[in-house]
Amino acid sequence: MRAPYQVLVIPFVFRELGIEYAILKRSDMDYWQAIAGGGEMGETPEQSARREAFEETGLGEDCGLIHLDSKTSLPVEHVVGHFLWGEEVFVIPEYSFGLEVYDQKLNLSKEHTAYKWVIYEEAVSALKWDSNKTALWELHTRLNIINRQKENYVKL
Repeated sequence: MRAPYQVLVIPFVFRELGIEYAILKRSDMDYWQAIAGGGEMGETPEQSARREAFEETGLGEDCGLIHLDSKTSLPVEHVVGHFLWGEEVFVIPEYSFGLEVYDQKLNLSKEHTAYKWVIYEEAVSALKWDSNKTALWELHTRLNIINRQKENYVKL
């Protein structure tokens, strides 16, 4: 049974020239997004993020998961089409994660027709949803801070 929350997962890879992010094209609509899906009862948001990543792209447990601060509220009717959790639940939270990928080949489910690895600027301009853009900004900013700290540590 569906739990009353969603997850958003942004795959990323460190490349020699910088960080790239995977964005996916929906099969039922003509737009780009990150991995998104619903939680299941009994799962933590982290477990849901890993399961959704595996179901939609084949990415496995070997990927590093980063819990982001970015969280949005989504209207229930936009997510599941009706008041699945009763008429008193109007909005549900969407928790965001980054997923460090080591093998850049994704095995897409029927939910998406294409994916591409792109730099931050291309990803943020292609993504449809503001929640995806906000989570991407946070992830990109966090990763750049981590990279700068690593560079400073190596110089010491």
